[in-house]
Amino acid sequence: MRIFSKDVRLQDFTIMYFTGLAALMVILVASYQAPSNAVDVSSLKPSPSSSLPPLPMPFRMPLDPLGNLQLAWNISYATQEVYIQLRVAELRHGVVLGMSDRGELTNADLVVLWDNGTRSYFGDAWSDSKGRVSLDSQQDYELIEAKQKADGFYLLFKRPFSTCDPRDYVIEEGTVHVIYGLLDQPLASLGDLNLSRIHMGVQRVLMLRPDMPSPTLPPEVKTMDVLAPNVIIPNQETTYWCYIQKLPDDMSKNHIVMYESVITPGNEAIVHHIEVFECAPDLRELPQYSGSCDDKMKPKKLNLCRHVLAAWAMGAEAFYYPPDAGLAIGGPGSSRFLRLEVHYHNPLLISGRHDSSGIRLHYTHNLRRYDAGIMELGLVYTPVMAIPPKQHTFYLTGYCTSKCTQTALPPGGIYVFASQLHTHLAGRGVRTVLVRGGKELDVVQEDQHFSTEYQTIRVLKKMINILPGDVLITKCTYNTEDRSKPTVGGFGIMEEMCVNYIHYYPRTQLELCKSHVDPGFHGNDQCVCGDVGVTDQYAQLHWDDFAGEVLDSLYNTAPISMHCNQSTARLFPGEWEKQPLPEVTSILPKHRYPCEGGAESYS
Repeated sequence: MRIFSKDVRLQDFTIMYFTGLAALMVILVASYQAPSNAVDVSSLKPSPSSSLPPLPMPFRMPLDPLGNLQLAWNISYATQEVYIQLRVAELRHGVVLGMSDRGELTNADLVVLWDNGTRSYFGDAWSDSKGRVSLDSQQDYELIEAKQKADGFYLLFKRPFSTCDPRDYVIEEGTVHVIYGLLDQPLASLGDLNLSRIHMGVQRVLMLRPDMPSPTLPPEVKTMDVLAPNVIIPNQETTYWCYIQKLPDDMSKNHIVMYESVITPGNEAIVHHIEVFECAPDLRELPQYSGSCDDKMKPKKLNLCRHVLAAWAMGAEAFYYPPDAGLAIGGPGSSRFLRLEVHYHNPLLISGRHDSSGIRLHYTHNLRRYDAGIMELGLVYTPVMAIPPKQHTFYLTGYCTSKCTQTALPPGGIYVFASQLHTHLAGRGVRTVLVRGGKELDVVQEDQHFSTEYQTIRVLKKMINILPGDVLITKCTYNTEDRSKPTVGGFGIMEEMCVNYIHYYPRTQLELCKSHVDPGFHGNDQCVCGDVGVTDQYAQLHWDDFAGEVLDSLYNTAPISMHCNQSTARLFPGEWEKQPLPEVTSILPKHRYPCEGGAESYS
């Protein structure tokens, strides 16, 4: 059998051979090229149309424990965009930056810089339920600059708050869980990347900040440092360090007008968050203490230092009080002791590191027009409020009723300018809503990606005026899928809380406005359960879906008991038991970012 016709010449055969070879080479080269919607970094040219934000970026924080990855960003509310700058001290074959609901590596919104051994590429990507990475068909991260500098490799890019891409994360007010990782090997294709197979980390940050300038401090302002006393950071992953500092005996009344963090140089990636608490005013003596907050040998009186004075978390800015208000410190009837609490996050188990981080208070003797106050909203710490086990989502709600605000607030009301949300480990979200005339009026504060690992005082975008007769509803979201027993309310870390500490002025005698389901909800004033406590009663129940639904229905229909407490911890005069739940019409939008075609963008 003859393979070739006698009419086929050698020249024709040669042409056919090289044509086939060229086609094969095109296929092979294409398999090593990035998809068409990725950016070839090596050919990137500056775009004069890109409107760069002022540099340096106003917000910044380290991502990894060694500080090799530095995140900085700026916000444009006018264009609803965030500009992000990522510095990598030592870049090898690429870097991954992403956002996800709780810091998971799965179902994450990613931006990736990678190389195939010869060229580098940048693209918007996502991870699936197994951590496998794919390039997104809709590219919403716009690369502005990629440049090697003396102190590392810099990436500058931007993206909208909301892209209406179902694979993208919606950047909104509240906690953002940022995931990150470095690539040590080239990738022939981005599809070869699986986040579960590389070393990744997670960091939490408030990405959207109020768009307001920092006030100018008056010239007579003095400072007081509340700092850890040259602590040797323990070589363990998590440490809460407590230190007691006494105020001067002759300190007259002053106003704190600003506070800021003081972080020991080199420890920026280890000092996770810091809080300063006032101790009870009637404490005249308190033993000196510097040690672990969890030490069983610590003075018991440390538990009487619970009133939050200042709070800072990694990435937070200085905290300024409004021009007309300041937080009172010193003077008759005030606390004489402060408790500093520093959270060290040391996953690399670094040893021998000394630290003197803390909070710097800026205060003045020229008192402002109003004293600022702090009020607790939400749920009373009681085991009556419980969360069933194995719950993906369960809600508990605390009320500050119209009767309490009518009783305790001045005619002009109060102005809320900041708040600090708080739950324990099962908490996933917190939302406080202002209700007036039976209708929702405004969201005071909301964080649907809340983490107990990131608690700081958050300045509101606008002040909220709360009038006598208004209602404040604080609703917390919990997840107990990893628990086999019910979780009850209480002070323990495995118990739960639902709190919003609102910062406001002018200060009133109302210090606590919280509720819990009325103990007589079962129809009798006395429980017929013998000597079994509430916690044990919940533990003895058989918890299934039906039992969880019954409890949820109970909490949403039964009367409540109010704690409308004065600063002396006594109730305001009046009847506060068996109060009906407030009737509320929901009129606030459920989604912040409407998308084209009637769709909505979710986070």
